[in-house]
Amino acid sequence: MIEVRIASVNADAASGQPVLLLKPLEHEVEGEDARLLPIWIGQPEASAIMLGLQGIDLPRPMTHDLLRELIDQLGYVVLRVEVTRLDSGTYFAAIIVRGEERMLAIDARPSDAVALAIRVPCGIFVAEDVWEAAAVTVQAVDDAEEEVERFREFLDHVDPSDFTG
Repeated sequence: MIEVRIASVNADAASGQPVLLLKPLEHEVEGEDARLLPIWIGQPEASAIMLGLQGIDLPRPMTHDLLRELIDQLGYVVLRVEVTRLDSGTYFAAIIVRGEERMLAIDARPSDAVALAIRVPCGIFVAEDVWEAAAVTVQAVDDAEEEVERFREFLDHVDPSDFTG
């Protein structure tokens, strides 16, 4: 397992869908060779992650706050969360908890597991085979965002007469 941290939560340049970017804690490589693991997530989960990162406490508990409280009240401790596999473009995760008599691995979506990890707090890990299969270079992320921006600029300045012969 590779321990990671949240690099950012952004909107995908092409689709506008939120994407969670994870980067390794150990031996971080900077520059063009750096790699990130992109995980596309839903808007509610992106909001939950951002609220957690910013340390914003709301008057009433959000779902992940409730989950943290429930785990605690049942006498368990969250040890870590793990992104365990990638199957047909879908990521799978587990929340690893320990009680007095046993440990459990609870199936979860990575976005929910990460939102909980921020609130507990605990470590976030990615299986090495998932990292090798899905991590992309920072340059690839930057290039895709630049390409979309260039296309948007083109659309902003294009005239229909440019396409007539």
